[in-house]
Amino acid sequence: MQIEKKDIRALSKEQLRNFFVTNADKPFRGNQVYEWLWSKGAYTFEEMTNLSKATRVLLESHFVINHIKVDQMQRSSDGTVKNAVRLHDGLVVESVLIPTKTRTTACVSSQVGCSLDCNFCATARLKRMRNLNADEIYDQVLAIDKESKLYYNRPLSNIVFMGMGEPLMNYNNLISAIDRITSPEGLGMSPKRITVSTSGIPKMIRKMADEDVKFKLAVSLHSAIEEVRNSIMPFSVSFSLIELKDSLNYWYLKTKSKITYEYVIWKNINDNQQAIDALVKFCKQVPCKVNLIEYNPIDDGAFQQASEEAIQKYIVALELHNIVVKVRRSRGKDIDAACGQLANKEA
Repeated sequence: MQIEKKDIRALSKEQLRNFFVTNADKPFRGNQVYEWLWSKGAYTFEEMTNLSKATRVLLESHFVINHIKVDQMQRSSDGTVKNAVRLHDGLVVESVLIPTKTRTTACVSSQVGCSLDCNFCATARLKRMRNLNADEIYDQVLAIDKESKLYYNRPLSNIVFMGMGEPLMNYNNLISAIDRITSPEGLGMSPKRITVSTSGIPKMIRKMADEDVKFKLAVSLHSAIEEVRNSIMPFSVSFSLIELKDSLNYWYLKTKSKITYEYVIWKNINDNQQAIDALVKFCKQVPCKVNLIEYNPIDDGAFQQASEEAIQKYIVALELHNIVVKVRRSRGKDIDAACGQLANKEA
């Protein structure tokens, strides 16, 4: 009878050690395999060259490695790299390498499609097919780390969970992936170089705070006026700004880590004085900084980038109240790799 093969990366190191003991081998073989899977990023058992042929055959007969495959890679004129990542079941997500003079950042996906319905985002128009497993999230980071070394001669320096999907709707796999990424037995990255971006789910923000996570938190805010936010992010009807504010205060109380608000300014939506005043008031309630993000159109023209004058009014108002503000110009627009544009057009 044929053995149904398990995904080997679903096993802990202890389970791998136990597997070898059960098969009359030394437990340290489990340590070796674990290192190959996570630190060295092996995609086949044949790559595990410090194991005997018999051991590799044993592994092959019991397990599979459900690794990702970079199906298509596009390079932007500004150096940004977008990967179309095919998963073991044929589904596709996208991830992006964003280079600057001093750093390379990986923008990674957490879901196939998205659980939410933000009107301005191309990904939100895709049906959520499933959550990504922890190893699929990890693999995206590993692939971009290799690309960073290949194209920019330096390792990946930062990670943002701002790709496809709402990370907090895939919480357990998100945390497991970050644990692997930050582990000395994985990529050994500092959690301070990782930012998880959420559209704002108060219960999960509190849960993260209670679990004493060490990464940074960003919130897609886009309006501090309830009715406006609900119109552009319909799901937020279930999570009022008061609830969000309370959860963010709880986050700061527990972690002492400032929140970053991601904020796009659109023509005739939030480019007025009322919107500016509401944001300033909201920012004063929790220690924070603001990223004003350039909007990237998604074809239908319902949302349009605000004028430079409107952006400058926001900057002046925020700085007047000693709120740190930066304007984030989008990268990779010519290959649909910018914020809000990830949508598997080639899949």
